[in-house]
This record gives sequence, C-alpha cells and structure tokens, in this order.
Amino acid sequence: MNKHLFDEILMRVEKPARYTGGELNSIVKDKKDVNIRFAFAFPDVYEVGMSHLGMHIIYNLLNSYPNIWCERVFTPWTDMEKELRNHELELFSLESNDSLKVFDFVGFTLQYEMSYTNILNMMQLSGIPLESQNRDENYPLIIAGGPCAFNPEPLHEFIDIFFIGEGEELLPEVMSLYEKHKKSGYSKQAFLKEACQVEGIYVPSFYDVVYDEAGKISKRIKLYDQAPEVIKKRIIKDLNKSYFPDKIIVPFIETVHDRIVLEIFRGCTRGCRFCQAGMIYRPVREKSVETLLAQAELLLDSTGHEEISLSSLSTGDYSKLIELSQALLDKYEERRIGLSLPSLRLDSITFGLIERVQKVRKSGLTFAPEAGSQRMRDVINKNITEDDILGSVKTAFELGWSNIKLYFMVGLSGETRDDIYGIKEMVYKIKDAFFDRPREAIRGNFNINVSAACFVPKPFTPFQWDPQNTVKEFQDKTGYLKREIRDKKISFSYHDPKLSNLEGVFALGDRRVARGMKKAFEMGCTFDGWGDQFDYDKWLTAFIEENISMDFYNNREKGYDEILPWDFIDCGIRKEYLIEEKEKSLKGITTDDCRVNCSGCGVNTSLVGGPCFEDSL
Repeated sequence: MNKHLFDEILMRVEKPARYTGGELNSIVKDKKDVNIRFAFAFPDVYEVGMSHLGMHIIYNLLNSYPNIWCERVFTPWTDMEKELRNHELELFSLESNDSLKVFDFVGFTLQYEMSYTNILNMMQLSGIPLESQNRDENYPLIIAGGPCAFNPEPLHEFIDIFFIGEGEELLPEVMSLYEKHKKSGYSKQAFLKEACQVEGIYVPSFYDVVYDEAGKISKRIKLYDQAPEVIKKRIIKDLNKSYFPDKIIVPFIETVHDRIVLEIFRGCTRGCRFCQAGMIYRPVREKSVETLLAQAELLLDSTGHEEISLSSLSTGDYSKLIELSQALLDKYEERRIGLSLPSLRLDSITFGLIERVQKVRKSGLTFAPEAGSQRMRDVINKNITEDDILGSVKTAFELGWSNIKLYFMVGLSGETRDDIYGIKEMVYKIKDAFFDRPREAIRGNFNINVSAACFVPKPFTPFQWDPQNTVKEFQDKTGYLKREIRDKKISFSYHDPKLSNLEGVFALGDRRVARGMKKAFEMGCTFDGWGDQFDYDKWLTAFIEENISMDFYNNREKGYDEILPWDFIDCGIRKEYLIEEKEKSLKGITTDDCRVNCSGCGVNTSLVGGPCFEDSL
C-alpha cells in the first residue's frame, strides 16, 4: 500500500491505531524465511479482538514455528471500510500490510453468531470469493473455529475447514500437513481430502443434506467416501503442558480488557442447562498454581500491565483459588498489581479474599442469579437459593460494597409471568437488605444495575429442542420488567429482542440459512452485534426473498428423534444425557455438580477414559 495514501487515510478515520500495527510484542518476520502465511482474522473491531485470549494464544503459538508467520486482521470500522472501497484498496494484515488474498490461510474465530456478516465483509474487502466452491488454489484456505463452530452449517458455503474443539494441537497438525502438500505441488482438493482425516476437522464440501417435505433434515450424505461420519472434538488433556504465551501484544489504544489474562482451567462441572459453554468445554482441566505463577511473572515482565485477570467459565470453582490468589497478592501487592476475579458464583464467593483484592483496586460486584424465582432456577439447574443470594449480598454490604450488578435472563424454557415478577422481587429484596441496617453501618452511594438477556437456546444443551420466545414475547416480558422496576437506585437494561431472535436463527439453523445471510450482507448488513448498526428489517427482507422461514429454526419445538443440524458432531456429551436433563427440567429436578456426583454426561468415557477430575483436584 502506498505509504502517503495510507497516512492520509489514517488522518480521516476514528482510532487510526486500529490499523497501524507495530505494537510491543507484535511479531514481524521476513517473508522469504517462511513457508506458511496465516492471517488470524477476528470478525470485530480491534479493541474487541485484542481482548480475546484465544487470539494471543494462537498468534504466539503459530509464530513459535520458524516456518510460519501468523499476522492479525480485524474488521475495519465503517469509516475505514469506506476509505478502502473508495480507493479500491484491499483489506490488509497489521504486520505486513499485505492483502489477505496473498496468505495461505485466513482463520476466523467464531465467538458470536452476530459476527457472521463481518466474516463475509472481510473476505469481500480482501478480493476473496465468498463461496468455497469459487476459490481455487490461487486463494487462501478459509478456516474457522471457536464455540460457534459446534454448529458450522450456517457458514458451510463460505468456510473450507472447520476446527471442532481446542486448536493448540490441531492447528500445528494441519499446518504440517499443508506444508507437506505445498512442497509436493499443492492441490486444494487433495489437501482437503487428507485434512478431513484429522480428528476434529470438518470439511463441509464433502457432505450434502437431504430435507423432507416438512423442511426437516431427513439424512446427511457423504460426497467423499473417506470423510468421517462423525466429527469428534479435540481437547487438550493436560493444560500444564499445553502452549501458553510468555508475552502478549500490548496495544497502543485502550481495549475492552487492558490486562494480562491467566487461564486457570477449562470446562465446568455445574451443569447449568442453558449454558452451551458449560457443555462443549467439558471436561474440567486445571492448571497448577506453580504453572500459573510462572506464566503471570513472564506476562507481567513482558507487557507492563498492572492487572491480572483469572479466566475461566467459573473462577470460583478453581480448586486452588485461595492459594493462587494469595500467592499473587503476596508477590505483587506492593507493586500495586491488581487482581480481577470474574465469573464468581454467588455460592463460591470468598469475601475475605475479595476484600483483600479490593484494597489494591476497588470495583463493584457482579452476580448472575439468571432467574428470579426458585422454581426457575431449579428448571435451569442453577443450584443456588434465594438465601444464597441474599446472604452473599448482605455480606458484601457489610464489607463496604454498595455497587451491585445483577444478570438475569428472560424467555427461559417453561417461564411464567410469576417467574418474571420474581426478578423484580429479588432486586427489591437486595435493595431492602442494603437499607435495612443501622444508619451508621450504611456506607457508599447504593446502586443496582440489572441486566436482562433474552434467552437463546443453543446446540448441545438440554434446551436445544425448545422454541425460543418470539420477538413480541420478549418485548412483553422486558417491557413488563421496565414498568415494574421503577426506582432511582435501580438501573434496568435489556438485550434487543430482535437481535436475540436473529441470533437464535443462526445458533439453531441449518445449511439453508446461509442464503439468507449472504442476501442480508449484500443488502448492507454488517456489525450486526452493534446496536447502532443492526438493521432487523433488512434481515427480515433478506429471509423473505430467499424463501426462508426464521420461525422454522428458533420458534419451533423439535422432537427428540429429529435430526438436528449439528448432530454429526461429537462434543463428548451423550444425547441421552441431554434428553434426561431436559426431562428433569420439566419436573424442576436439579442435578448435582459433577464434582459431587458424576451425572454420566459421557465425557469421562468418550474423551477422558476415566474419572474426569480425580487426578486434577
């Protein structure tokens, strides 16, 4: 790219540092010294992507191989996109400023369904044909992985290879295979035929789907005999031995999370029935305290960050949390290095620890009751009681906290108006708990921020067969809460029901949804997860023009015997277990935490080959 023109463009866009590269710990290699060029593509803006731990892991992992150069690219904001199109420039990587078109691989991370049109936009801006069938050996292979890859079908037309599961072992294996093919005369089809034999790899072009008269899937057909019938997810069995970077890139501008992130374990044992991550990331695998302390020291020394965040699905469930936290505080408290403990459950909060953490850097407390009534919490298997919730917040108030965030969901399976009203009742009970104390004990400016998400059923959860609430049902429920919660001390917000409705279509959709997605993109839909960019009417029009019923996917109850679009993927969880959990939810019967009693989900036999956490705890 012409440097003078690039400098002129940067002067006209918001946050030019999104596009310059050159940050501390970014990696630049000589193109002549590498055999594979890999573009890690995050389908959102720089500030969001640079806060994603997975990006830092994969970036540094691939760059640890001398024959591979991994670079970064993010979705340009609308102002930069306009400049690129006006000057007929192609989207470029941050490290070399080369067009994505010259890379061997462009790898997208699928963290959120509403980023899908950004994937199409990034490909188009790079001069890469959208459909896999229109890309020959002259174009990069388009690959994708992440949680949304557990239903890859809505993107089947656009992606060459899906990575199912954790990529630290899978990616280097595929890169090695590609290098072998490249040295012997690269053929895209020959490479894909061999790649699909690798456990965890799904090549959608090797399959077709047949639908019955009702529009349901009647069968899947293999178009290549050697393609596997079932795609089994890959996992890292020992996190202590898995790759983790000793340095991460330090951005020039503020990102969503300006801190180092220590991943303390993967998986979850709680069994919340609404939570896809809690199912697909099983089994639990913990890192040792010694490993984490060593990683923290390396990252702090190489970045200069002043905060450490402990990352997992449920940080309070880490078996050595107290030992690790106290060791980090003992070592770094004098340097004023803060410690962040996100994802704590109400029944796992250790206030003595949190009180010490807050001496370094004070913040509010966040709780996620998810549902307002005990009946509904039992339905979703949250396994906390009202006494747990009120007891925790009362302790927090006694220790000086006055700012509380509460996360709930509306539209949960089997929900009634009484369950919705229970959200209001709980919030007001928490407020009463703050003020129903001696005046001299009340400190701080009390405030509760209440957020209500619109529930989206997800694959590989017990609620995958359930219909999602309609937009009107969501609007009625959130509107009811907005009318009921009228207090200056309580702030209430909720997710856009229309956005959640569309998210449900892609979460539960099959291959036909791809046509609607492409049409909406052609009509100008991008950055759909951003409220000021989302245009629901365009999406409705796109699906109508493509003769696709959105309600068919997310507002329809499915039978247990129906073939679901993602049934060919083995995430380690038995389908029978999900059905058992669904039936228990109908009766309000809870299931124990797996650490207390094995629930027989299947991962211990299919992925581990023995007890899930006997050796790690």
